[in-house]
Amino acid sequence: MREKTILVTGGAGYIGSVCTELLLSRGYHVIVLDNLQTGHRKAVHPKAEFVKGNIGNKSLLGRLFNGNSIRAVIHFAAETLVTAANTRPQSYLANNLVQGIHLLDSMLKYGCRQIVFSSTAAVYGEPNDVPIEETHDTKPLNAYGDSKLMFEKILTHYGNAYGMKSIVFRYFNAAGCTENYGELHNPETHLLPLVLHVPLRQSDYINVFGDDYDTRDGTCIRDYVHVSDIANAHLLALERMKDLSNAIYNLGNGTGFTVKEVIATAERISQSTIPVRIKSRRAGDPAKLVASAAKARDQLGWNPICSDLESIVESSWLWHLRHKDGYD
Repeated sequence: MREKTILVTGGAGYIGSVCTELLLSRGYHVIVLDNLQTGHRKAVHPKAEFVKGNIGNKSLLGRLFNGNSIRAVIHFAAETLVTAANTRPQSYLANNLVQGIHLLDSMLKYGCRQIVFSSTAAVYGEPNDVPIEETHDTKPLNAYGDSKLMFEKILTHYGNAYGMKSIVFRYFNAAGCTENYGELHNPETHLLPLVLHVPLRQSDYINVFGDDYDTRDGTCIRDYVHVSDIANAHLLALERMKDLSNAIYNLGNGTGFTVKEVIATAERISQSTIPVRIKSRRAGDPAKLVASAAKARDQLGWNPICSDLESIVESSWLWHLRHKDGYD
């Protein structure tokens, strides 16, 4: 079992908790490292080994790597609230970049040279072409996207100089839940849980920012991918690391849904009316963000199984019904 030990940073968060659940079901031993700044202790699977701490704590990392035969790291831990990325960039650069380098250095020191990195579609900035391919220009609009892109480049340097093997995933819109683990942020900024707050009687209405875009119903189009499919991509990355290291993959459906379509689907599934308030467009919101995930399908054999909007929304609705007070 020791040779199947995986360190999951940020494993108490949304995607990390689902990925941990999947790894355990496949026979891996999982150590979750999370400072619980935004994660939830109860989101850590009971069969995982939980360690509270920061990824930049070199002495803690030393104890973890020295005391365990860690085969690879899946790195989710990050400062992710995009709305604050331009007002306090120091926090993003310190947490996502500097502490990430400490993690890499500890991995090298103790002979762990495989990492799967959770990046973001925010590295692309305003898209020139849709669907977006991995070769698209990278022009992040804020410190969040910049910090992720810089860490991608650091992985390339560490690969060339020290033999570090990495696979990078650029997510589009992670959504949906499993039976046990779901999407819970504070503050909540993601569309689907905000929409579901209305039928859950936690909000009176949903704000829609702009209904005059050049799309089929005037609202923004986004590419939603089920969190279970994202977790499965990480499992495939571990299995294919030796063959495909230092590779970058988009994770998306290749099909976008409008804001109004998400709301209408949530109304059908929750059997509720969801009042909408139309607001002005937000600066920097592109009309359409859709990924080309052909590379991940071709090279990793990644095949999303929950790609329809109904399945994504229903899984989220059922989880939120069971967890109206979150993990408490």
